[in-house]
Amino acid sequence: MKAKQLRDHLQQGIYKVINPFVRLLIRMGLTPNLVTIIGLLLNIGVAIIFVAGAEITNRGDLSYVGWAGALILFAGLFDMLDGQVARIGNMSSTFGAMFDSVLDRYSELILFLGICYYLIAHHYFLSSLFAFIALIGSMMVSYTRARAEGLGVECKGGLMQRPERVVLISVSAMACGIASHYIGGDYKIFVPGISFHIFETMTIFTLPIAVMAVMTNITAVGRLRQAKIALDAKDKAKQQENKSSLKAAVLAFFFLSFSVVTGTASAKHTPGVEFNEADTFPVPRAYDKLLFYLQRTPNTNTVMYELNTDPKTGQLDEDEPVHVYWIRYTEPGNPKKELNFIQRKYAYGLKVKKISDIHWELRFVSTSKRILHLMKAEDGRYYVFATVNGSNTVLKRVYLKIDGGTFWSPNVVYIELKGTDAATGKVNMERIKM
Repeated sequence: MKAKQLRDHLQQGIYKVINPFVRLLIRMGLTPNLVTIIGLLLNIGVAIIFVAGAEITNRGDLSYVGWAGALILFAGLFDMLDGQVARIGNMSSTFGAMFDSVLDRYSELILFLGICYYLIAHHYFLSSLFAFIALIGSMMVSYTRARAEGLGVECKGGLMQRPERVVLISVSAMACGIASHYIGGDYKIFVPGISFHIFETMTIFTLPIAVMAVMTNITAVGRLRQAKIALDAKDKAKQQENKSSLKAAVLAFFFLSFSVVTGTASAKHTPGVEFNEADTFPVPRAYDKLLFYLQRTPNTNTVMYELNTDPKTGQLDEDEPVHVYWIRYTEPGNPKKELNFIQRKYAYGLKVKKISDIHWELRFVSTSKRILHLMKAEDGRYYVFATVNGSNTVLKRVYLKIDGGTFWSPNVVYIELKGTDAATGKVNMERIKM
C-alpha cells in the first residue's frame, strides 16, 4: 500500500511539472489520439536508432544505445501527456482509452524489437534472450490487467508497470552510453580464477533488462493471483445471489412448502362458487403412468410427474421412480421436453428416499419442509399422496395464480391443490392464499 501511495505521489508531482506543457499542446490543437500517435512514432524512431547502431557501429561503440535511451524517455513522456491532454482538455472518450492502450502495446513491441536486434547483431545472445523474456512479461502485465478489468475487477498491482519499465530502460540505456564515453565501450572487469569477465560496459544496460525480465513476469503472475481472488469472490457472491433468488422464487412459485406460514390464510374451495381460472387451462390426457401435474400463470405450459418404468419390462426404476418433464402447450404440436439443469436441480426436480419396495418419500429439491408419498395402493397402482385440508389425498393437480412481479420474485396470489380424498373418493381442493 505504501509503494502504491509513493507511486501515486510521484505521478502527481510529474503531472504538476508537465501540465503547463499539456495546456500548450491543447492550445496548439493537439488531440489525445494525436499525442498517442506521436509517442508511437518516437518509439519507431528508437527502434531505428537501435537497428542503425547494430548495422553501423561495432560492439564497443555504445553511443547509439545512449541516444536511444534519451529518445525512449522522451517518448515515454508522451504516454503521460495523452491522458493529461484528454483530462485537462475535456476530450476523454472510451475509444480514446482503447486507442491509447493499443498503441502503447505497439510502441513497446517496436521498442523491444530494436533492443533485441541490437543485442543479437552484436552477439549479446544471453542478453537478447532476457530482453525477449522481458517483452513477454511486459505484454502479460498489460494483458492481465486488461482481461481482469474486462471481467469487472480492478487489477493494477505490481512493481513493474509501464512507467517503471520505460524509466528503467531509458535510464539504463543513457547511463550505458555515457559510461562508454568515459570508460570505453570495451571496459571489462575480471576476477582472478574466473575465466570470463563479470562486468562490461554493456552490463549497465543489459543487467536492468534481466531484472525486468524477472520482475515483469512476477508482476503478471501477481496480478493473475490478485484477479483470481477477486473473481472467485465475485463468482461466489453471484452464485449465492442466484441461489438465494432462485430459492426464494421457487418457494414462492410452487406449492412445495405446503405448510401455511405466519400471515397465510387457507380456505376450502367449492367448485361453482366463484370463477376458477385453473379450469380454463388444458387438461393433460389421463394415462396409467401419470401421477399429477403442475400448472401456473402466466402460460399454459405444464409440468408432468409420471411413473418412471422400463419400457420393455414395465419395472419401476427404484432409484428414480418419478419422471418429470414439460408439455409445452405454447408451442406447435404441444411437444414434450425434459427439464433443464436449473429446473431439475433447484425447482421442479425431486429428492427420493426409498422406504420399502412399494413406498418412497418424495421431497421437492426446493424445500424439505413437506414430504409426499409415492405408494402402491390396494388396486396395484401407484399414487402420490399429500395432505389437503387435513385429509390424506391422492394429488392430481397443483395450480398457482401469479399476478405480476418478476421472474425471480413473482407475486403469488394463491396456490391451489386438487385431488381425490383417499377415504371418501370425493374431490378435495384447497386454496392457500399467499
